[in-house]
Amino acid sequence: MAVKCSGQVAWTTSQPLVLRSRVEAAPAEVASSFGLHRGWAYKVLARAQEGGAGALMTRKGSGRPRTLTPAQERQVFGWVNGKNPRQHGFAFGLWTRQVVRELIEKKCAARLSLASVGTLLARLGLSPQKPLQHAYQRDPLAVAQWQEQTSPAIVKHAKREKAEIDLWDESGFRADAVQGRTWAVKGVTPVVAVPGQRQSISAASAVNSKGGFWFAVYSGGLNGELFVDLLKRMMKGRRRPIHLVLDGS
Repeated sequence: MAVKCSGQVAWTTSQPLVLRSRVEAAPAEVASSFGLHRGWAYKVLARAQEGGAGALMTRKGSGRPRTLTPAQERQVFGWVNGKNPRQHGFAFGLWTRQVVRELIEKKCAARLSLASVGTLLARLGLSPQKPLQHAYQRDPLAVAQWQEQTSPAIVKHAKREKAEIDLWDESGFRADAVQGRTWAVKGVTPVVAVPGQRQSISAASAVNSKGGFWFAVYSGGLNGELFVDLLKRMMKGRRRPIHLVLDGS
């Protein structure tokens, strides 16, 4: 418990205990009046006798000292800003707190927590950046029509036929695609080096509301003949009919 006195000095129950012990009662009785153990009272009195009243004043904690020196922090900034982890021997091309932590441990012989790494990067003016390209298309009217009319009709029809409803999608994966985030100076979009060869592979998948999942990979574009072949592969071994929903792309 702290009490404000003149001069804006923060006093704790230690000071009243010392004063009352000197003029009123035994330390054990005074400690009991504060709801504290008598052992605490004797420790406080001993500290007051050794260091005076100043030894009983509350002090603001200094907090945990920084693990890295200012010079080392500037080094970390130089390693991360405008660079990528591959230049430091890592296989991954984007900066994460884990990668930065491993680099600091390797070069500075200091191990920081992930939270401390995030705090350090923010203090250096670095922030996680979104990918350079972000495409998103959505038609509010089409979404409303799907939710209110199309989807309920499909569910009703599938229930009547005891069929499963699967959502179909195709995706492409490229070796030069940049996914995720990397750390860079705030307001400056980073540039990540990618392979010159445009290696790619495609995948088709179907998922239902119960978590059932099917997928297949293929090369090149999807045409009618390949689509039929994929459907046959998906239906192999199934006994229930399927209502397959495509996104129309």
